[in-house]
Amino acid sequence: MWSHGNFYWNELNTRNAEAAKKFYGAILGWTFEGMPMPDGTYWVAKLGGAPVGGIFTMSGPQFDGVPEHWFSYIAVDDVNVRVANLKAAGGAVIKEPFDVPNVGRIAIVKDSNGAVLGMMTPAGN
Repeated sequence: MWSHGNFYWNELNTRNAEAAKKFYGAILGWTFEGMPMPDGTYWVAKLGGAPVGGIFTMSGPQFDGVPEHWFSYIAVDDVNVRVANLKAAGGAVIKEPFDVPNVGRIAIVKDSNGAVLGMMTPAGN
């Protein structure tokens, strides 16, 4: 179950998913399940069979100069409404809301100081 306004999901944005899987598997005991995406495989990290985070492979020119980093998503009740509120409050949109089947509706945004985050209305519970 998710609650509006809470951090909901964290993912590692990396250029080398295989090395990251090996590292986090060794230090935390995570296992990984691949989820095919249009641009490659998204890796869901699991602990004891339960999802705990994800690994996204950064590829393409849009990621030139972007360091590897952990990225957080905040659950919101209606991503479209919250993106409109964000714009009105001085934030900016990097990627307008889009749907990920069986995951939810997501937007990638910047707050009024330039910090980047994801907003997500999760699918189901």
